Amino acid sequence: MSNTHLHFPYRISALGRTATTGDANHLRDLIEQVLFTAPGERVMRPDFGCGLSQLVFEPNSTTLAATTQMLVQAALLQQLSHLIAVDEVSVEADDSALRVNVRYTVLEDGNVQRASFALAGAGGAS
Repeated sequence: MSNTHLHFPYRISALGRTATTGDANHLRDLIEQVLFTAPGERVMRPDFGCGLSQLVFEPNSTTLAATTQMLVQAALLQQLSHLIAVDEVSVEADDSALRVNVRYTVLEDGNVQRASFALAGAGGAS
């Protein structure tokens, strides 16, 4: 059974209405919200998010990548464990960005999905 959800980030569709998305894209949107929302940013949910955006000014290194991997995995487990099972989180550090790759299983139907997110602006490698 497919549901319709508001698209994230919010936008207007080509029809001039609020854009919507299906279940699969909605889960990806939820993961993105968890990753890029800073803890304390949501008024009634102060523990929501892992705050990847706060890492923009940290020096990019393998230590940062390992820390980010643990941070992401813990936040997804805490916030979305009722919808997905996180199979793998990998973080790749290059000169100008961190790339977070998430492989997860949708609990409702057992489908394995992958999502990739880039955090641009991290400082040069240390």
